[in-house]
Amino acid sequence: MRSGILMSRLTSILAVALLFGACRETTAPVAPALDGPQLSRSPGEGLHGAIVFHSDRAGTFDIFVVNADGSGVTQLTNTTGQDFDPFWSPSGQRIAFNRIDGGTFQILVMSADGSEVTQLASNGFAKAWSPDGRRIAFVSNRNGNDDVFIMNADGSGVVQLTDNPAVDDPTAWSPDGKQILFRSDRDGNSELYVMNADGTGVTDLTNNPASDEGDHAGWSPDGRRIVFSSDRDGGHLHIFVMNADGTGVTQLSSGDFTDDDPAWSPDGKQIAFQSTRDGHEEIYIINADGTGPTRLTFTESAFSAVPGWRARPLP
Repeated sequence: MRSGILMSRLTSILAVALLFGACRETTAPVAPALDGPQLSRSPGEGLHGAIVFHSDRAGTFDIFVVNADGSGVTQLTNTTGQDFDPFWSPSGQRIAFNRIDGGTFQILVMSADGSEVTQLASNGFAKAWSPDGRRIAFVSNRNGNDDVFIMNADGSGVVQLTDNPAVDDPTAWSPDGKQILFRSDRDGNSELYVMNADGTGVTDLTNNPASDEGDHAGWSPDGRRIVFSSDRDGGHLHIFVMNADGTGVTQLSSGDFTDDDPAWSPDGKQIAFQSTRDGHEEIYIINADGTGPTRLTFTESAFSAVPGWRARPLP
């Protein structure tokens, strides 16, 4: 049996890809250069580090990296399967990601340069690394429902944290390692919850009739704020931030388009996210107060999404 949340995630990714793919050329080079004119300023002027993301610019979904200034786009995976939703290890030396191949969901890790790919688990979807680099949180239906599990970073020691007929989907580990943020529809719609890292002390943070998606919601590096996506302004997903206890919700983006899958910069001053504001999925960066939206990728004929940010630039 495939996990409902896994199929939902894959369906949403492929649906958007097919929508925009209808207008693209039938063939594409591997790891092509960025398309289109650059902005009047460098896309990530003054920003540092590297952003990992998935894209189908090479024909199937693969994992790519790019410097935060928009330079050095590099393709890391190139398989017949679909590779998506990557995220850095705390050290920035490894990347965990998910693969669909022959109808099988797989959790894999690789070195930051794309080498040493290792499968850790099947029937699961990895979402978050513990801040000490020793464990990975993932969602799986291996015991009947879509629940939150953790495992050691080598795939051993699997532990189930939630046991609920609803969909529970982990999104982030707190910077101090004590809590896990997760999305659940246990109250009838999608909300963000937090629990202790052992599965105890579940608390609803959002409690809103809208859909607080939060597929990639996460704490700021200082642990004081949480960024997430929600359609609470009516119709479209946009970027919001709130205090770590769920108070002080502030909307950062708005418009007749979708902004989703936010990720903090290592210093907490910017947020990377995917957006359809130019008519197709691209990676953007905004300041943590919502100002200064800047486009980072230019792939009009493809789909670039789900960014993750590390402190060090590409070698």
